[in-house]
Amino acid sequence: MNMVRDDITSNEKLTDITSGSFGEGLDMRGSDLDIMFVNTSFEVLEDVNLKCFNKNITYFSIERDDVKPGFTLLTLEYTRHHNVFECCERHYGKHYYSSALYKQQFLSGVNLIHGPCISDKSGDFDGASCLHCRTWISPAVQWITRSSNSWPSNNVKQSIINHGVLFVPIGVKGSPKEDLEWRISFSVGEKFLINSFTHTQLLCYSLLKILLKDVIATYSECKDLLCSYFMKTIVFWLSEELPQSVWKPDNIIPCFMQCFSRLVYCVEHSVCWHYFIPENNMFDNKIEGRAREILLEKLCTLYRYGWRCIFFSDQLSNFQVSMWNFQIDPHTLFVNDVEKILISKLFVYANFSVNLGSEEVESNITKN
Repeated sequence: MNMVRDDITSNEKLTDITSGSFGEGLDMRGSDLDIMFVNTSFEVLEDVNLKCFNKNITYFSIERDDVKPGFTLLTLEYTRHHNVFECCERHYGKHYYSSALYKQQFLSGVNLIHGPCISDKSGDFDGASCLHCRTWISPAVQWITRSSNSWPSNNVKQSIINHGVLFVPIGVKGSPKEDLEWRISFSVGEKFLINSFTHTQLLCYSLLKILLKDVIATYSECKDLLCSYFMKTIVFWLSEELPQSVWKPDNIIPCFMQCFSRLVYCVEHSVCWHYFIPENNMFDNKIEGRAREILLEKLCTLYRYGWRCIFFSDQLSNFQVSMWNFQIDPHTLFVNDVEKILISKLFVYANFSVNLGSEEVESNITKN
């Protein structure tokens, strides 16, 4: 339903992509609505060849010198629109497109900047305007042939490659070029991967997210150290490393504990390699020092409880009691499940906000 709505709300100027947990099919407590607005009047190229170009498109090239892996600078190559230069900074004869100035274009009186996103005051909606590269980029080429396992399948890989990559307006925190840097995003590819999950893989991912938000993040010292994206990355790596035959319902507990064990390992050694670009250690300058020690101590304590650590979440602590009153009717054909989705607060909000957000972003793009 998300995919259909994205298709309906997209137009010749903007392509809407529902992302985050909700876009992945997980309507979980505390989830907000994340929408990526792809500006189709801009295009990013790795191999610059402007012999065959659309004069109505603004083109940028990728420059990765002296930039952390997973990030890039965007150099303006061609535009007919003078206002594009307003978001550029000139260095050594080149015009670099500023991610900070780009975000500023979309601010209004009710919006706040939250990372690469523009958020509403309630915090329920995050919208990120991003740029698209139609081709697969060289830093992620090794991913295509890296896995000798059956996951992901060749068909899934090809779908991911065919989509290309996105660029979201945020740089490396503390970098001298932070305001000029753009993060390479594989958000659409990650949705393809999650859609290929078995139910057991999806449950492990969901349990890690619940453990993070309901238990780990409740410790004040650990609140902002980990995020859901790290949990997703861990499940991706293990899905690639382990045989698909492992991810089956009667193996859910060992699978979950394997994921939890990997999380502990990552924190212990301060490493969490990006799934598509392993040169990017996402724990660099983040999970370190005394904060890392406190986080590791909390994780090890939870790990000693084994799979029962999930019951520290109030979402799951009453699960056994609620199951006594759960009637299973094999002839219902999931009508009740579909009805729950349709009346979900987040789904209703999505239908309203996507249209509202698209109109606002499109207005700002036209204006600027």
